[in-house]
Amino acid sequence: MKQFKILSARFADRLLHIPFVENAVNEQATLDAFKGKPSPLILAGVLAIIISFVIGWPAVAALGAVSLKTEQPWIAVVGCPLIYGLSHLLFILGMYLSGGKYTLIFLRWFSRISVEKLQTWSCTEPDKCNTE
Repeated sequence: MKQFKILSARFADRLLHIPFVENAVNEQATLDAFKGKPSPLILAGVLAIIISFVIGWPAVAALGAVSLKTEQPWIAVVGCPLIYGLSHLLFILGMYLSGGKYTLIFLRWFSRISVEKLQTWSCTEPDKCNTE
């Protein structure tokens, strides 16, 4: 267990030397930007992402089942790549519409939280650790 804590501490220290992570920790990055009302463009992007998940693998599985039931393998051979490609394009469109702004906000917050948790787990001397 001590070995794990030492490796965790080293990993956390290395992560803190990455400027993106260092800035997120120093600025105490939060998710406050998500409290505001999203624009119609962002809602359209999220809707496109949700639709892409719905038509992704479930539609591929359904086409495979239809192909087996009707004994027409060409339905799966042609339909599955097409429907999966459409799903992928919808996902990309959704990410584009939603914008990189919110992705960046989330990644900054996630970086800060992850490094802080890693530091807490790897703390070998409790009286020297930040327990906030």
